[in-house]
Amino acid sequence: MTRRTASFQQIPVSDADAGPYALTTGPDGALWCTLVHAGQIARLTPDGQLDRFALDSASCGPSVITSGPDGALWFTRSRDHRIGRITVTGEASSFPLPTPGGGPFGMVSAPDGALWFTELHGDRIGRITTDGRVTEIPLPLSGAFPSALTTGPDDALWFTLNQAHAIGRIGFDGHITLHPLPTENAAPVGITCGGDGALWFVEIGAGRIGRITTDGRIDEFPLPDPASRPHAIAAGPAGDCWFTEWGANRVGSITPDGRIEEYDLPIASSEPHGLAFGPDGALYVALEVGVVARLALQEGTSGSPLPAAASAELSAGDGMTDPVILSPRRVAA
Repeated sequence: MTRRTASFQQIPVSDADAGPYALTTGPDGALWCTLVHAGQIARLTPDGQLDRFALDSASCGPSVITSGPDGALWFTRSRDHRIGRITVTGEASSFPLPTPGGGPFGMVSAPDGALWFTELHGDRIGRITTDGRVTEIPLPLSGAFPSALTTGPDDALWFTLNQAHAIGRIGFDGHITLHPLPTENAAPVGITCGGDGALWFVEIGAGRIGRITTDGRIDEFPLPDPASRPHAIAAGPAGDCWFTEWGANRVGSITPDGRIEEYDLPIASSEPHGLAFGPDGALYVALEVGVVARLALQEGTSGSPLPAAASAELSAGDGMTDPVILSPRRVAA
């Protein structure tokens, strides 16, 4: 039986202090990445061309980024409590939130033509129109730490409540339903809508991948390493979901029936965070050490990993490294 492997390349986008954090594919066919510690947004083409755009505050904390319905990129600024917007030519603006200290974090473009976001410290779900009008909807509990959110297949948005250890659903009318998770201290973070019509999420506290149907049925799949601290998750084009293991320096995938594959990243302590599929079909992963990794799936190829020391010789703008083949570390069903 042929075993799936991944072709790995690294693209330096910043120094290790800038903190590449989240990724999305833009309407211009490029990858857009937040540099959370530098107050910058990076634009990266699939062939490795890099542009970086400084925002008006180096300490604003650009976090999650998504393509908007207006042809621009929208992102949360978690440290100065604003919503940012940047055009594909690099012109940036931002909008304040009504609630002081809300800490906007997760963001998604919704079918109602607006952008929806979470407020980590405000216990609110927010909505912003493309002309900057903000509405906030309070959650029915406090200290919940609403984190990531995504659009569901049921004309609603689904979000994680990291400190309430629950998954939430909010309709476009503002009605909220909460679903407690069965595992204690699960601390969910990332969430995505899978190709099977369910919502998939990661439990950073429990080392599990979770699945919830639109009628609230929950399944959980333990990762081989319970201390791997899965952080972000994205639906793949082949029907599986891909996730980062921030605490274990890995990326992994899970099929709708719960089959898990994991790949060790060949850059030591790279701190993988956000991930997204690019216009070329490859998976791109933001590594906080200053690199965006590109993984292209292959069948039946073998090879040796790139030594971790090689990454120290690269600088932002150097382009893409030669591909190296990675084999799955383990497969679990």
